[in-house]
Amino acid sequence: MQVIRLVLVALGIVLAPALAAAQDYPNKPIKLIVPFPAGGPNDVIARTVGQRLSEIFKAPIVIDNRGGQGGVIGTDVVARADPDGYTIAITSSGALAISPSMEKVAYDTLKDLAPVTLVAKVPELLVVAKNVPANNLQELIALAKAQPGKLNFASTGLGGLPDLAGELFKNMAGINIVHVPYRGAAPIVTDLLAQQVQMTFLDVPAVMAQVNAGTMKAIAMAAPERSSSLPNVPTTAEAGLPGLLAENWYGMVAPAKTPPAIIATLNKATREALSDPSVIEKLKAQGMTLAGNTPDEFRAHIASETAKWAKVIKDAGIQPNN
Repeated sequence: MQVIRLVLVALGIVLAPALAAAQDYPNKPIKLIVPFPAGGPNDVIARTVGQRLSEIFKAPIVIDNRGGQGGVIGTDVVARADPDGYTIAITSSGALAISPSMEKVAYDTLKDLAPVTLVAKVPELLVVAKNVPANNLQELIALAKAQPGKLNFASTGLGGLPDLAGELFKNMAGINIVHVPYRGAAPIVTDLLAQQVQMTFLDVPAVMAQVNAGTMKAIAMAAPERSSSLPNVPTTAEAGLPGLLAENWYGMVAPAKTPPAIIATLNKATREALSDPSVIEKLKAQGMTLAGNTPDEFRAHIASETAKWAKVIKDAGIQPNN
């Protein structure tokens, strides 16, 4: 009995600082890493959710854009940060579930990061520059086959979902189009409008305004159903390629070994933010579906998505860049 008491006392001494820190959390600004440049979908989600989190926590949420390598660079910043809850990220499926199967990355997603919650989902939309002489998927495929190696597609970086969607499109349609990687969605939109690149797969909110304005053409939605934001755009199945499905998602992560009480606090506050009417209105207006689940459920989601995309990469014959 005396031994048990001593063990409990020792545990209390060890755990007391962590428990005190969790109870006092947050008591200073939280850095929210966005692993893409400002202006893209990931940035919009982080700033919208971050603003509401700041109100809930009554503490500043500082947005820190760290673009590069399809979200990997910014996500690695979090993996290497102190596990105190003051450096977190809202990052993409590419950085968490796809890049580890496509290339060598510095972190192991489920060992070096602590999942907090799934934040939002959004389908990929295939769009082309206004000067591309194709108005639907079959015309685009025919154009690419007539000019092998002449058309290019932009992506947010190697291993990101737009890259993988483009590679799947190449394999499924039997076409030869050239990959042009960028550091995020915003510069792709700029060059697509300037007709420096011909096509891209991007999250709906990244190109919705341009599609509605007629400055670029929507070809197909890489999702099982049409988007309420762009109801006139057919799905890839309706356009003749039913297997071409690519849905991006964004989730919050913290460094591994962040105290469970802090993870629970972040999870509760983020899910509260996602249920706020103003947050729902802003993000749904841009074609996003808000999520929100437990850390364990998000961990299972990451594992499932990693396995799914690893199989897709293998089946498509895409060679990892290690």
